[in-house]
Amino acid sequence: MTRLSVNINKIATLRNARGSDNPNLVKVALDCERFGAQGITVHPRPDERHIRYQDVLDLAEVVTTEFNIEGNPDDRFIELVKRVKPAQVTLVPDAPDAITSNAGWDTIRHADHLRHLVDTFKADGIRVSIFVDADERMVEGAKAVGTDRIELYTEPYATQYFDDRAAAVAPFVKAAQRAQQLGLGLNAGHDLSLDNLRYFAEQVPGLLEVSIGHALISDALYLGLENTIQLYRRELSN
Repeated sequence: MTRLSVNINKIATLRNARGSDNPNLVKVALDCERFGAQGITVHPRPDERHIRYQDVLDLAEVVTTEFNIEGNPDDRFIELVKRVKPAQVTLVPDAPDAITSNAGWDTIRHADHLRHLVDTFKADGIRVSIFVDADERMVEGAKAVGTDRIELYTEPYATQYFDDRAAAVAPFVKAAQRAQQLGLGLNAGHDLSLDNLRYFAEQVPGLLEVSIGHALISDALYLGLENTIQLYRRELSN
């Protein structure tokens, strides 16, 4: 069964809006685990507009499910991940001023850089995942640099889903099949929701983990956090 990792960036955004500690990020992470989340994901950015670097240190002390730290691997990020040693680091090529991640790595053009990063993190026993578009060449490039997993960037799927879901998922199926052939683990994330998650999980082979934040937290405003996590788990189990 595909595992659900809850991205709690939006909780940090809400907290930071008032400059206090409400909602408390550690409590929310622990509640997510208690409600059925099988992992916690954070994406610290240089401006700390949501997740702060101190948050990562605090969460590392208490998270008992899989802890996944994702982000652009600048020097500060690398230092943080090596200090925390999470279960997984996901390398994402987002610019410092990006509102959200909007593309995967060109694993061929940046092969040397990615290979160095993969070696650096794996030397500390950290599983490495590289964020890529649903492009078989990028999957092959990820394999060549030695990563353990890839994470498919799913926003194009979500955008096209209601127009033609079969066409929307087709490149992801091909990318997943190529990953399986190469022995790569497969994650996915970005704009997956209660509307489109089940079909994606049913169609894409070998899907180990999805990381979901914005849609899940938005749904929780109406449905409650515990109920929402259970609903997402249900979509992945059917």
